[in-house]
Amino acid sequence: MNQVFDRTLRALATSNKMREVKQNVLSANVANAETPGYHAQKVDFEAALKSALQNDSSKIDTMKADIFDNPDVDVSNDGNTVDLEKELASMVENNIMYRAANQLINKKLASLKYVVSDGGR
Repeated sequence: MNQVFDRTLRALATSNKMREVKQNVLSANVANAETPGYHAQKVDFEAALKSALQNDSSKIDTMKADIFDNPDVDVSNDGNTVDLEKELASMVENNIMYRAANQLINKKLASLKYVVSDGGR
């Protein structure tokens, strides 16, 4: 990848890709909140992204999110493991983090545009 797009920008872009995956999983959980026997899924990518940033930033662009059955929930009488309130709260948090990363990406690109345009001259 071009040197203009530094590690921070690549990490933010990868984070947003993973947040899109997470949003899709959370949406599926919410949609199946009343489906008997449905097991809520969970997405984990933050630890892998942190590790890639600290150890081997070349892996940032090829990261994949881990999707697995959520072990942090209780099973209802019908076998469903979706906690609707927690899922909705996670959706809101994920959306906030996605939007914050987009704002940082936009600021970074605006600063690059400023530099390329010779400081606004």
